[in-house]
Amino acid sequence: MSNRNWFYASEGQQKGPLPEAQLRDLITRGMVGADTLVWTEGMAGWQKAGEIPGLVPSAAGAPPAFPQAGPPPVVASGSYSGGALSADFPIWGLFGRSLLMFIGQIFVIPAPWTATALYRWSIPHIRVPGRPNLGFTGQPLDIWYVFIILGLLTYSSAANSTIVSLLSLAVQGFLSWMIVRWIAGRLSSNGQELPISFKGSPAVYVGWYVLMVISAITIIGWAWVMTAWMRWICRNIEGTRREVTFNATGLEVLWRTIVFAVGCSFLIPIPWVLRWYANWIISQFALTERGAYAEA
Repeated sequence: MSNRNWFYASEGQQKGPLPEAQLRDLITRGMVGADTLVWTEGMAGWQKAGEIPGLVPSAAGAPPAFPQAGPPPVVASGSYSGGALSADFPIWGLFGRSLLMFIGQIFVIPAPWTATALYRWSIPHIRVPGRPNLGFTGQPLDIWYVFIILGLLTYSSAANSTIVSLLSLAVQGFLSWMIVRWIAGRLSSNGQELPISFKGSPAVYVGWYVLMVISAITIIGWAWVMTAWMRWICRNIEGTRREVTFNATGLEVLWRTIVFAVGCSFLIPIPWVLRWYANWIISQFALTERGAYAEA
């Protein structure tokens, strides 16, 4: 622990890195107090120095071991726990569970279990500033009927009817809204459910969903629709003092999706391009200051 380099926040600025011995010297001289936010490699987010056992003389206990590593979060003007999300999905774990989810939807009945299994596996691999050990507490039978109906709707094209296709599209959009709301309401950190919810209107969500499908006719226009849709979804996430944002541009979404599609067309690269694309998508979400305090 003594060989670690530390960062600390002072007057709205990020200071460091500096050796632990130097940080302790600043603590001794009163320049860094128990309420000062500090960070070192392996910590999930900024913490008050007094909350780290063994760092401040008044806090008893041995310093904890930090198993995870990552770059220091960006500190800007009073916001110490914001920054971009990140993910590092194992290649075969992501590919295998994504494949199982696809198979589950085809066979319909297993869909609630294969979809939930993917969410419960993938969400803990997402790192959120200030929210260590992210998890998902949803169960397959929570909204099992949603996944069953979605699976059945994949065969609606066999009806060869425009009216049936349009109705199917609207229902798929509504069911997708239900899944987004379910996922948002079942997120946890350190085993405790977060007070997060998705408050977006189902009618507006279905409108975005239909527009997304229609825009596919333009070949490239869908990418800009998707980015606008993602930003709308982020604006309607509530229950946190930090605002969720989606920072990708339509052009970035477009060319990366094209690369992803081309890679998938060759079959063999699928696991690698899937991981590359998923990691990038997650990195485009970020937490920013919503009000006077930027702590979720």
